[in-house]
Amino acid sequence: MTTRPVRIAVQLHPQQADYGAIRDAVAAAEEMGVDVLFNWDHFYPLYGDPDGAHFECWTMLAAWAQQTSRVEFGALVTCNSYRNPQLLADMARTVDHISDGRLILGIGSGWFERDYTEYGYEFGTAGGRLDALAEALPVIEERWTKLNPTPTRSIPVLIGGGGEKKTLRLVARHADIWHTFVQGADLDHKIAVLKEHCAREGRDFADIEVSVGVGGPGRTGRAPDAPEVEGRPLLAQGATLFTIGLGGPAYDLSVVGPWLAWRDEVNAAR
Repeated sequence: MTTRPVRIAVQLHPQQADYGAIRDAVAAAEEMGVDVLFNWDHFYPLYGDPDGAHFECWTMLAAWAQQTSRVEFGALVTCNSYRNPQLLADMARTVDHISDGRLILGIGSGWFERDYTEYGYEFGTAGGRLDALAEALPVIEERWTKLNPTPTRSIPVLIGGGGEKKTLRLVARHADIWHTFVQGADLDHKIAVLKEHCAREGRDFADIEVSVGVGGPGRTGRAPDAPEVEGRPLLAQGATLFTIGLGGPAYDLSVVGPWLAWRDEVNAAR
């Protein structure tokens, strides 16, 4: 079992709420002791009223950088299609500096077709979007070395998704964190595939933090004593970052407290 500390993340879905509610939830989550805060990179709600209130990802992250002082934060995940990778690298570097080095660059290939069609981006194919992500990641990494000033730290890269031929290969090459919503036997399988990619890339799998979505719309979040699926504790499977999704208009953080207590018990015992 890994000795990486357990961390608890909350994804505040930036939809169906006014910004004051989001701002208050950010403050409350940091005060509670959440380790990581995420939003997401979409232009329209993913559930509920499809034309309901929604806010943009990266301007919000800049506000979070200024508002918070301890918590790490980022997008779960940035859509690679929506920004030139050189620009995205600069945006991430700037938010990294605003926050004194607390940004996580979460990134993926994109999937929500309405975002593309309404905003004039070419939707293309899933394979084509993944190929574009593969091209963008080294460009982002190179641009970070050229910026003045450079980032305050090696910005952690989070890649979401579980495609076994392309996505997990990119995780092995570039990611510090891998995020997935699969659990149980499916999680075992994906981790085995990721380990194979790591071996081929000369990467130590232990260097990659595994984040699992454990709560949110359509999911049930089980903590506090031992989150498990199909009798398998997620911690024993290799997950150490547990991500809880919360939606507006009011963000109910009461479900987070038991996860934080469980985290503290596990980490104290290590």
